[in-house]
Amino acid sequence: MADTPVIPETARIGRTALLVSDLDEMIDFYRDVVGLTVQTRRATAATLGVDETPLLVLNRAEDVSPRGRAQVGLFHTAFKVPSRAALGAALERIREHWQLDGASDHYVSEALYLSDPEGNGVEIYTDRPREEWPRTADGMIELGTVPLDLDDVASQSDGSADAPPDTTVGHLHLEATSLEAAREFYVETLGLTIQTEARSALFLAAGDYHHHLGVNTWHGRSQPAGGRGLAWFEVVVSDDETLATVRRRLEDAAVTVDDWDEGIELSDPDGITIRIRAV
Repeated sequence: MADTPVIPETARIGRTALLVSDLDEMIDFYRDVVGLTVQTRRATAATLGVDETPLLVLNRAEDVSPRGRAQVGLFHTAFKVPSRAALGAALERIREHWQLDGASDHYVSEALYLSDPEGNGVEIYTDRPREEWPRTADGMIELGTVPLDLDDVASQSDGSADAPPDTTVGHLHLEATSLEAAREFYVETLGLTIQTEARSALFLAAGDYHHHLGVNTWHGRSQPAGGRGLAWFEVVVSDDETLATVRRRLEDAAVTVDDWDEGIELSDPDGITIRIRAV
């Protein structure tokens, strides 16, 4: 990895975009269950988020086939809420409108897991205070998985039907065909830090967060990304000057970079599209 990473330590995840079949049903899910607000809505697309911040783009793609069983892509989009009260409210919404797939205490965070109507994974989580995050002897952040006390989480709900204004896409989790190829691209080329390695998975971050990106090969998928599901995800940097520096470093690293309306675009080894823009 280069001494100065291509993706700066101050970067974060921005919007996630999905190609969907039933736009209305997907809007209802992300509004009523996840608690996002519909910010824009047209016949073939919608943007949802919190306050004035967009977090999710839904594009109707009825002529696109479903993602194949062997194709890589999205494992889950993880929406980070700012408190246990907000997590409890999310649990209440899931119980009222949907079905919970699982729940875990990861030592650094507490998480609820579910799937949207078209099978895209969704996580809603809240972080524990950073000073409580356990670390291994070599300084890596220790992520674990133990049962989450759902009754305790529900008891702290603030009863809100909406996700609070400071909700973000805290991280994204992808499936890959090769963990080594993912490591070469995201760590050696882009400069993300490995925070944890576990069970055929990497948990990577810009800076010292527990992870902005998870990558796994748990299901043995062997084909590049395609079909409905993840269209692209976004990395946000602090300003235009930083964006220009990122572009220059990508080109120096022989990564193909294209322009898009708000910044630059590139693809990972499995054809997953990454967009980078300034705030």
